[in-house]
Order: sequence, then C-alpha cells, then structure tokens
Amino acid sequence: MEFKVFSNGIFDSHSYVLYDNGECAVIDCGVNSVDIMNFINENSLKTRYIILTHGHIDHIFYVEKLKRKTGAVLCVHEDEAEMYLDPAKNGMKLFGVKRPVGLPEPDMLLRHGSRLPLGNSSLEIIHTPGHSPGSICILCENNLFSGDTLFALSVGRTDFYGGSSKKLTESIRERLYPLDDNVKVWPGHGTSTTIGYERENNPYV
Repeated sequence: MEFKVFSNGIFDSHSYVLYDNGECAVIDCGVNSVDIMNFINENSLKTRYIILTHGHIDHIFYVEKLKRKTGAVLCVHEDEAEMYLDPAKNGMKLFGVKRPVGLPEPDMLLRHGSRLPLGNSSLEIIHTPGHSPGSICILCENNLFSGDTLFALSVGRTDFYGGSSKKLTESIRERLYPLDDNVKVWPGHGTSTTIGYERENNPYV
C-alpha cells in the first residue's frame, strides 16, 4: 500500500489517498477535490471508497464533489451518520457556511473492527469516540490515519456536539496505545508522529 498526503484543506486539514494495485481510497474530504482528482486520474486509479474519519465541516466539505466524480462507496461510522448530515451539528452553521453543501447519504455504515479490502491490502476500522460519537481511525499495515482523535503531542477537541474528553482519553489508551511503538500516525491536522512517541510524551492522555 502507498499513499499521498494532501494538505492545506479547510482549517489546515489533510486528506489522504491510499492506493494499492490500481485501487484507491480517499480518507476525508476537506481538501479541494480538483487536487485529489488530478492525482487519481494521473495514476489511473479506481476509487473504491471515500472514508470519513468523522463528520465535521473540515473533513466533509468536498465529499459531494468527490462522490459524484468517483462513484465511490461513502463510508461513515454508524454512530456518526446523524451528526454528519446535520448542519447544526457538523459545523456548517457554526462556521457560517453560506452556500449549500450537498451531503450524500452514506453507502456503508462502519463498525469497530470493520475491514475494507483495497487492492492487496486491508483497511481496519478502529472506533475512537471522544472528538465526536463516531470518530474512527484507519489502520493499514504500519500506518494509522487518526482523523482528529490523536495528534502529535495533542488530541482532538471535545467541545463540539457529542464530544467527550473521558471517552477520547479511553479511546486512545485502550484502542490506539496498544498498537506497536513504530506505527506511524497520520492525523487530520499537523505533522505525523508515532504511537510509541505519543504514548511516552503526549501530555493530554
């Protein structure tokens, strides 16, 4: 499995394109869809999934365009679907989005432990509630795409709808920190890190 990081999205969010054997998955949709589609087309990739780590505005803003252009299966955790579709809960109203943003219904509702085949690889879904009810991380080989759950020396905020600092801490300690030290963490914002480094140094967990 290989992947490409796309930065400079809404609120400096990242999107990731994971690809293997001609297939790809897009993780989060806060980066301009033109940049992502250019990469997909230049590499002749078939987009199998669009996976949302959670339903906040800076991770979903371009989901309709990417869904329409790729026809990919849109995947959201079952506990996140309500928030993702509600402008009063996903941040659209809070941050004053003036134009309508179409949000397609999810095609697949994920659960903890779900596995999505991609080329010769497999993407494992880890449910990590706390930043939002249905926040997830995606593990593939030695890489963890952590959304807004775990950052380099920080964690996701918990003051939005459905957030819980207690659940966030439990999610990280019980579901992420047991992973191998050398698992590379690729968050929704900021720089990459490793599980081992965060376990030893993160002051918020």
